[in-house]
Order: sequence, then C-alpha cells, then structure tokens
Amino acid sequence: MSFVLLIVGILLFIGLVVVHEYGHFLMARRNGVVVEEFGIFFPPRLFKHKTKAGWNFTINALPLGGFVKLKGEHDSDTTPGSFGAASLTAKSKIMIAGVAMNLIVALVMLTALAAIGMPKLISNQFTVKSDTKISKQEVLASYVEPGSPAERAGLKSEDRIIQIGQTASRVTNSQELVKLTKQYAGQTILITYAHAGQQKQIQVKLRTTAEVDASKKTDNPKGYLGIAPVEYSLQRSTWSAPVVAVGFSAQLTKLTFQGLGHALQGLGSIFAGAATGNSAARQHGQAAASSQVSGPVGIFVVLKDGSALGYQFMLLIIAVISLTLAIMNVLPIPALDGGRLWITLFTRAIKRPLSPKREEVINLAGFVTLMLLIIAITVVDVRRFF
Repeated sequence: MSFVLLIVGILLFIGLVVVHEYGHFLMARRNGVVVEEFGIFFPPRLFKHKTKAGWNFTINALPLGGFVKLKGEHDSDTTPGSFGAASLTAKSKIMIAGVAMNLIVALVMLTALAAIGMPKLISNQFTVKSDTKISKQEVLASYVEPGSPAERAGLKSEDRIIQIGQTASRVTNSQELVKLTKQYAGQTILITYAHAGQQKQIQVKLRTTAEVDASKKTDNPKGYLGIAPVEYSLQRSTWSAPVVAVGFSAQLTKLTFQGLGHALQGLGSIFAGAATGNSAARQHGQAAASSQVSGPVGIFVVLKDGSALGYQFMLLIIAVISLTLAIMNVLPIPALDGGRLWITLFTRAIKRPLSPKREEVINLAGFVTLMLLIIAITVVDVRRFF
C-alpha cells in the first residue's frame, strides 16, 4: 500500500508542475499571446507532440520543473502575438498565473483534508476549536536508539506502536507508552506494532529500572524500550474546513519565510567564515542553511516516508509543496516567475526597458545559479538521507 501511495505522491508532485505551467499557458492564450511549447521538466527532450493548435507538447529528461515557451519573450519585442507586445497588465497576469494555480490547489487540498481528517503537522496548528474533533491518534517511533531493546527486536523508525503487553489497552499517546514500558521494566513483553501498513508482533526484553536510572546520570539517558515516540493525529472539521485551510496556509507561509531567513543567515555565516578563516562559523552556517532547504532527492524521501503514514499525510505533503511553490515563485528570485515580474515592473517604473541582450543575460545567470543551487542541495540531501 505504501508503494502505491509513493507512486501516487510522485504523480501528484508532477501534477503540481503541470498545473503551475497550465496557469501560464491558459492566461497567455486568453491574452492573445502565442504559446510555442508546453514542457514538462527541462531539456534534453524525450518526447514531442505538435498539437492541432500549433504548439508543441514536450516531456523532457531533467525532473526539475517545467516551462511554457511563449512567442517573443523579450520585454522589448513588438511582434503581434508576442509576450513583449502584450500590455503590462497582461504580462503580470501571465507571470502570476502559475502562482495563483498552485495557491488554489493548496487551498482546495487543505480544505478537503480538513473535512476528511488533516494530520497535525505543528504543535499549535490552526483550527476552529468548536468545530474540530480528533478522528485518529496514534504513537509512532520517530527514532530508534542504536543498540536498544527496540532495535534488537527489529522496530524501525515510523513503525506504529499499537499495544504493549497481551492484555494492555491500545497505545494512543506518548504518556501511555512511557507508563506501560515503566510498568513492565526488565520484563520480556509482547509488542503489537504496524510496519509499512502490516500489523506484526514481537517479543522485547525491556531495560531494567536500574539501567534507566543509571543512564539518567550520564549525557546519554535511555528509556526502557529505546525509542523516541511521536504522536500522529488527524483533526476533522465540518463547516470550518475552508477557514482551517486559509489559517493553516497562513501559518505555513510564516514558517516558510522564517526558514528562508534562517537559510540566509546560514549563508551569511558561510561567507563570513570563509572570509575570516573561521571554520567553526562556516560549518555552523552550512548546517543552518542546508537544514532549511531540500531538493528533488529530499522531496522523494519525504514522499517515501510519508507514504507509510497513509493517504492523508501524502496529500498534506503535496498541498504543502504546492503552497511552497506559490510562495517561492512570487519572490524576486531571478529565473523564477517572481524575478521576471519584479524586473518588468521595475523597468517600467523607471521607464528604461531592458535590451534583449541584457534581459537574456539576467535570466540566464538566474537560471544557471538556480541549477547550481539545485545540484548543491541534491548533494546535501544525498549526504543527509543516504
């Protein structure tokens, strides 16, 4: 089941790229701008089909996004049907359309999740308390301590702890898990758990009270079972589902900007450390910056891990990615929609449009920088997860 959800998650992620580019495509055609190509991913080209309308549909090899190629994309182009000849209002609509589509998708998905059961992702997650009920609550092993009773018995990270002991009630929160493992300290007990959607049972000999108490006096305190538990719950709303979607989106947007701030601070520490020869500051900055970002490899790992938690968590990941795409593409980052939009607005404000050559240089430099950043993030993700 988790493998099927992983495939569905990957297809939905690709769908976010298609939806984003379709926004540009649709808005361009509505404003009289000729579309030459609709591409999924970046070249080299794998597949090409020329439609009856005259534009090419292509599937490309590099899974780093997508694009819509318009006629005359230079801002100074005056050929009829070109992007350059369109009005400033039309250009702005075309460039912001992808952002709007991703935002709409995120809000629709979050509204649906609030109605069927939204996973609690952050501690103070936005809800309308009078219209929110906990529909599901479980305890997961977020971390399995090496050499612990849990690891020796075969428990893995993200396994769901269902029951401790043969006659004990189901474990629904971390406090119950701590209470039960303390109650059976030093004993061999039966643990019922779920791994990759399949329920299993194992015999585990817990640590003794003496072992646990002795470890508390060291820098490496240990538990009876040897896992770090985390609660996974679903929250359902009825009439307030759209309100929850908007409120939660606002929370995620704030957290995204905070993460970007930490990443920029980390980059500053890297440059300062390199300039002054302070290796500690450079390493600290590198860790701070890399912990706030993730690339294609990181997204795959998140989708793979999320698939084990069920379809609600998978849909939540896709909704969060869609919202993040909207946020990132509205920022003034060269090579992204926001970068092109802000450059266009700025040049119009000062009444000095860019020459085609200068516009190409700016966009190419932004694209190359973005590709290098993706490569660097991919290297960091590979080291982090593998």
